[in-house]
Amino acid sequence: MKAIVLKAFGPVDNLVIKEIPTPHISAGEVLVKVKAISINPVDVKTRSGSGFSQALKDFDPIILGWDISGVVVASESPLFKVNDAVFGMVNFPGHGKAYAEYVAVPADQLALKPDNITHEEAAAATLTALTAWQAMVGNGNILPGQKVLIHAAAGGVGHFAVQIAKGLGAYVIGTSSAANKDALLELGVDQHIDYTSQHLKDHVNGVDYTLDAVGVQAVADSLEIINPGGTLISINGATREVIADMAKPFQVNGKFVLVHSNGKDMQELASWLRDGRLRPIVAAVFPFDEMGKAHLQVETSRTVGKVVVRVD
Repeated sequence: MKAIVLKAFGPVDNLVIKEIPTPHISAGEVLVKVKAISINPVDVKTRSGSGFSQALKDFDPIILGWDISGVVVASESPLFKVNDAVFGMVNFPGHGKAYAEYVAVPADQLALKPDNITHEEAAAATLTALTAWQAMVGNGNILPGQKVLIHAAAGGVGHFAVQIAKGLGAYVIGTSSAANKDALLELGVDQHIDYTSQHLKDHVNGVDYTLDAVGVQAVADSLEIINPGGTLISINGATREVIADMAKPFQVNGKFVLVHSNGKDMQELASWLRDGRLRPIVAAVFPFDEMGKAHLQVETSRTVGKVVVRVD
């Protein structure tokens, strides 16, 4: 089969297509013929030598990627049968090996793909959608009517977080540049903050929950407007060691959350996708042999929604 192998950490030219053996599956696994792959900032960071590069450096070959949608072609699990269309985030954090025509996947990390979305849309609703779900539902306890602030609301995680918060009945405040205001209002944001020209504390107060994907400065700004007893969840690695200490003087529950593969959570997302409560925004689709261009697009940090690679 064809796979995109990382020959060394560094620029996009180090992503090369090679013929390698199709993986074998073990008990509890399924073999998925991949139709689409979602590309995330963690893919780009790992390729360049940060991210999860240290965890993957001893593998040979290194095959990046965690987000897939495709069709089961062999099964050693009662959860799925041959010809089932499935999607999910594979072995994260770990060696996902998603940049390939076929991927061996623990079946309990997948869900059936809803019939009303494409493989490209399904692939887009994996790592980032799971991140938003686990941060907001698993750690948020958001109640109807509460104020929810979402930083980088037009991004991969952000645009799912907006929809999940609205689905939970929250009043949603989203930050982005002015260029993305209309897109966020269409997703359901109740109040837009242009982070390039507006200071949060001048326009927002009484927030119950904040989701941060930006970093330490966004955490500091948010703490000034969160109610005592409120929650601030960060998914930005720069805050991992400091967020709890930063939040404590404000009597705010501050926590760093790293997403993990979870089939039950994927099934919940599938339900939301099936009934229209959740809609992936696919900003760009690249062919398999243009993976480097997909990485460069993600590197701009200006993508509204998700970048996807089509495998066939």
